[in-house]
Amino acid sequence: MTKVAVAPENSSDENSTPSSELSTKEDGLGHEKDSEEKENQQEVDWKMDEEFKKFMGNPSIEAAIKLEKKRTDRKLKELDKESTDNPIVGFFNRIVRGSLTKEKERLEKAEQTFKALDLNRLKSCFSFDTFFATDVRRFGDGGIFIGNLRRPIDEVIPKLEKKLSEAAGQEVVFWFMEEKTNDITKQACVVQPKSEMDLQFESTKLSTPLGYLSAVALCVTTFGTIALMSGFFLKPDSTVDDYIANVVPLFGGFLSILGVSEIVTRLTAARYGVKLSPSFLVPSNWTGCLGVMNNYESLLPNRKALFDIPVARAASAYLTSLVLAVTAFVVDGSFNGGDNALYIRPQFFYNNPLLSFIQYVIGPYTDDLGNVLPYAVEGVGVPVDPLAFAGLLGMVVTSLNLLPCGRLGGGRIAQAMFGRNTAALLSFATSLLLGIGGLSGSVLCLAWGLFATFFRGGEEIPAKDEITPLGESRYAWGIVLGLICFLTLFPNGGGTFSNPFFSNPFFRGDL
Repeated sequence: MTKVAVAPENSSDENSTPSSELSTKEDGLGHEKDSEEKENQQEVDWKMDEEFKKFMGNPSIEAAIKLEKKRTDRKLKELDKESTDNPIVGFFNRIVRGSLTKEKERLEKAEQTFKALDLNRLKSCFSFDTFFATDVRRFGDGGIFIGNLRRPIDEVIPKLEKKLSEAAGQEVVFWFMEEKTNDITKQACVVQPKSEMDLQFESTKLSTPLGYLSAVALCVTTFGTIALMSGFFLKPDSTVDDYIANVVPLFGGFLSILGVSEIVTRLTAARYGVKLSPSFLVPSNWTGCLGVMNNYESLLPNRKALFDIPVARAASAYLTSLVLAVTAFVVDGSFNGGDNALYIRPQFFYNNPLLSFIQYVIGPYTDDLGNVLPYAVEGVGVPVDPLAFAGLLGMVVTSLNLLPCGRLGGGRIAQAMFGRNTAALLSFATSLLLGIGGLSGSVLCLAWGLFATFFRGGEEIPAKDEITPLGESRYAWGIVLGLICFLTLFPNGGGTFSNPFFSNPFFRGDL
């Protein structure tokens, strides 16, 4: 307890000190009583606490650390007040106290790292020759500066990066975005401490030993499902030699598509300085593989990078699939599949316009629906070269990944082309349609819809430059890829076949 004694210079300390000490002790006891009552009130409702209000009003890491630190202090005080003669209870109390003490030390260290940025100092960094800020508001541990660019963004970013880091006393990251309020579009610069972004990327990082191990396990599993799926298209009396002669080209063709698209994707990401996580293959017993997934583990420089990386994967996969199919037809000299043809059931082709057209070309009997398949063998199926069939499967799988949903390739392209709000609406609509397809009986729609929604849902972190437009050529690429996806997957109720789109896995039959 602090002793306070105030007296004239010529008076005696002995006469004044006791009364002052008594008064101070009474004030201290009263203050402690008020604090205790306040803490008891907080136990009932944390919403009355000022730190909690600050956190809810501005959910930043600094506010969260202060709130957790206060809660830890309260728990330690509660343990100090408890007194028990039971040695077992005392033992557990000591363990809890030690854990809380360590937690408090960690929070104190974190508090020194995560400091909210001084917005006034940051605002002074903006000027008429970079970004002219007219308004500012707190956002997390950083802020949002409303204004407008005064120079090309490529010139502004290096200047502001240096100024903002010096003013903040730490490294910062910032984004240029557009904010729409009351039908008025304004430019905004969002500034955040780099330590917070590093923490966010660290929490979702997949470039870890466990991540690489999982990628290898999924790769081996996918190779197995591709080999297994390949065997479903053999004739009933096939031998091991037939299996090798038919399956190896299909297996090799599928791997070629995956390999080429992966190399092109990583080269494109490296060109933009974007770090990718390990690639995870998605195994499937319907198509062998449902695609390749990876995350961005660094900030994207602009919307062009957000667009180009998924487009590089999709375009290279489509082109490789087309090259494989054309090569197979040229080598065979016909559309009848050659000497080592796989026999594909006609049901595989009546799903959509593109495959229906392919069936009309390659597929001499009339099936149950009255469709004449030129080279088909009754009771067996349509003969297709294994390499050509790998190309057809590659196109279907690529189209599935081009659906505008979440963080699939199509979702990323939609976010780059139309913005975050429109991309979110497209993602919701796609998930809804896949769900309806699943409820209508399509296992593939249900499985892919659940995967896309829950494992690849959400949106990407904004690129550092969300303002610069993509350009007409990129919009043209996006439209072309969207049309191919549409032709490959859209229902074909009025096409060559009248079968509904949403059905059981079409090329598995009764298996």
